[in-house]
Amino acid sequence: MNKAENGNIKKRSAILLIHCPDRTGLVASVTEFIGRNNGNILYLEQYVDMEKKIFFMRVEWDLSGFLIADEKIGVEFDSSIGNKFQMKKELHFSDEILRMAVFVSDMPHCLYDIISRFSSGEWNVNVPVIISNHQTLQPIAEKFGIDFKFFPVNKSAKHEQEKLELKLLEDLKIDFIVLARYMQILSEDFVSRFPNKIINIHHSFLPAFPGAKPYHSAYERGVKVIGSTSHYVTVDLDAGPIIEQDVVRVSHSDSIQDLIRKGKDLEKVVLSRAVWNHIQRKILVYDNRTVIFS
Repeated sequence: MNKAENGNIKKRSAILLIHCPDRTGLVASVTEFIGRNNGNILYLEQYVDMEKKIFFMRVEWDLSGFLIADEKIGVEFDSSIGNKFQMKKELHFSDEILRMAVFVSDMPHCLYDIISRFSSGEWNVNVPVIISNHQTLQPIAEKFGIDFKFFPVNKSAKHEQEKLELKLLEDLKIDFIVLARYMQILSEDFVSRFPNKIINIHHSFLPAFPGAKPYHSAYERGVKVIGSTSHYVTVDLDAGPIIEQDVVRVSHSDSIQDLIRKGKDLEKVVLSRAVWNHIQRKILVYDNRTVIFS
């Protein structure tokens, strides 16, 4: 068992994410399976997409005294009810500690925020490596004792560098990747190795003001809000499933530097929310959209 922050014992639990065609009896069947095997439900949330007639659920239950061994839960679930209802599932356990790789270029604001959150214990993750196409942020990694790997990227060497990166990620058993303002486009082959496991932060409220200087464009248009978007990376540039978005109000009196400062603050918060939901297994991706459970 793990200790919670308040000193109480945190029970080890299983987390099941489900989606399937909607029909009568789904909730009852899942809860009956858990109860029949001596599981105590700690959390349950379900949602139905009425247009597509798809059922979504996240359920978590206490494993102390559960009658099925961890490695057999998935098989038993499928044979009991999963196959009958055509359920697609993900099964996780609360004591799993994900291994996260961080990709950066030369902007430090998101990296500092990420380091503060996991080093303080807010995020229960391991960060074995920071990967970059610049050496600018290497002193930050060294300061916090994190391995830093430099992979210079240019058109002629990009494919070979990605092969080296993928080999490193495989050797380190990386579970997911966070692009903390990594200013490179990942290849289709790279992205396909980590489906719905690469989280990006975009410096605008997608799809408005794309490009390298979104805050300059926003300033020229006299916008009243600026935004930030975090999403899973797909082969379609900036078109992956959106995890988190937010905006901050601005006015005519804000300079470009004010917009950049406010935008960076927003990027940190939006990215951290997205990573938190991923770590907590609160995201279910379906048809290039996300269901975010509370």
